[in-house]
Amino acid sequence: MLGIYEDDILIKSVQSDERASEALPVLLQALLKEFEFSRLIYANGPGSYMGIKISFLTLKTLSIVKDIPLLALSAFELNDFKPIRANKKLCFVYKKGEIFLEDTEAGEFFLPKSLQDLHLKEDNLPFYFLEAI
Repeated sequence: MLGIYEDDILIKSVQSDERASEALPVLLQALLKEFEFSRLIYANGPGSYMGIKISFLTLKTLSIVKDIPLLALSAFELNDFKPIRANKKLCFVYKKGEIFLEDTEAGEFFLPKSLQDLHLKEDNLPFYFLEAI
């Protein structure tokens, strides 16, 4: 799911059911032909480790090549702080400022109509929640 914002207001959205590794390069290539980006924002987690890695690597590379900032935000801000799928059974759940793993149903993601109330961070490194094994 990608959104294009002008003056912090959503003007275009695109979505794919393909894996991030397959969809992101194709979607970005098309959007780069139509728009000039002044900054990039991505959900740095929690969520799919591979999706986060691919998104970070792709957007960080684009950020360096185009000399534009890459910002991050919590994935919870893109689903009203509902559970986020961690694997087939468990979800990341946000409660009172902390994240837990629970067996529950995941919420739906959306692109916000405005960026104004989001907590954008310059620290754009992926947030994996669980340590690597």
